[in-house]
Amino acid sequence: MDKAHNPVGRPRNEQARTAILNAVDDLLIEVGYAAMTMKGISERAGVSRQTVYRWWSHKAEILFEASAADAEEELAISLSGDPLDDVTAYLEALLRFLAHSLAGAAYRALLGEAQHDSVVAELLSAKDPLGDSARVVIERALGKDTLPVPLDQATALLIGPSFFWILSGRDPAQLVPRELAENFIRDLQARQSR
Repeated sequence: MDKAHNPVGRPRNEQARTAILNAVDDLLIEVGYAAMTMKGISERAGVSRQTVYRWWSHKAEILFEASAADAEEELAISLSGDPLDDVTAYLEALLRFLAHSLAGAAYRALLGEAQHDSVVAELLSAKDPLGDSARVVIERALGKDTLPVPLDQATALLIGPSFFWILSGRDPAQLVPRELAENFIRDLQARQSR
């Protein structure tokens, strides 16, 4: 288990932790993931490198913790009870997160890095903030037991089109969340009638 989830020694100082998470977000925007260093993070946060290394062993762990916490908050929606409205609201939040949020930029950077860094790939495979948020919406809006496909497959069907569109560099303004939601629900209904 990584240090971020099983700290050794003194408990985290919340003020230092927040400063570090803010620093990693700022540096991602200013210098990019590749140029970001643990030294730069500690200097930007105003803490010692020892403090940073006490809680995290890799810059990806810090960036992922910051991104995952923000994703949890940004992708949480209030459900109305209308499946189409709820799925639409979730897709609107997902598009904002992936295309416009600092946390989404961090998540995209980590996804790119994971393609050639096994440490980052392992980190991303351990926790899935997008999938987790989508599963909650699907279960509550559509009912887990009424799905014609496994929940993880339904999650991929919901997230996939927006995810691919944004990560392949296409204009997010061309995506219409309501249409995506209608297509998702229609696809599930067609699978159910087979």
